[in-house]
Amino acid sequence: MEILRRVVGPLATNLYLVADPRTREAIAIDTAIPSLDLVTADLAARGWRLLLIVSTHGHWDHMGDDAAVSAHTGAPIAVHPDDREMLVRPQPLFAPFEIPPCVPAVDLAEGGRIRIGSVDLEVLHTPGHTPGSVCLLSRETGTLFAGDTLFPGGWGRVDLPGGDPEAMVGSLGRLERLDDAVRVLPGHGADTTIGRERSWLELVRREGRLLA
Repeated sequence: MEILRRVVGPLATNLYLVADPRTREAIAIDTAIPSLDLVTADLAARGWRLLLIVSTHGHWDHMGDDAAVSAHTGAPIAVHPDDREMLVRPQPLFAPFEIPPCVPAVDLAEGGRIRIGSVDLEVLHTPGHTPGSVCLLSRETGTLFAGDTLFPGGWGRVDLPGGDPEAMVGSLGRLERLDDAVRVLPGHGADTTIGRERSWLELVRREGRLLA
């Protein structure tokens, strides 16, 4: 599995391209505005073919260029059904530009799989930041694309529309059960590992609440 990360947009969203270098098939995760030129340049440079565009959740900084990338590449858009309406009718939430709507064609269901060549990503439904937030887990490589569920030292906001502190507690408790070595690639900021975050994740699970 080959992973490219590009930091894009006013909220410094981590855009990921994930590919099987043998088959040259790829997916894009969280195509914020402006992603189109970066995605097309990276695909062309490596001879990759984009098969799917994934939004880990429905906030504008994780789906803003879904429509443009899909129109250019022909790749369908995937999101959890609970966040589907957020892509069809985007909520600006202080976005500095217009957010084009898009129509997802693929549902990211709990326990579902995204397969591209030898790459196998398991869909984990991790609500809390939004009702339909998901993480994508490669058990083979020990890699978690965490969206805005888990960051180094903390979690995604739960005070925005659709946020749910109790659901976030459950989602963080689920991630805490992963192996220490699992590499966490968040929706913003630097990488971390489950092991580095375990101490506070365990505390959240034991206390049953988000820490102040």
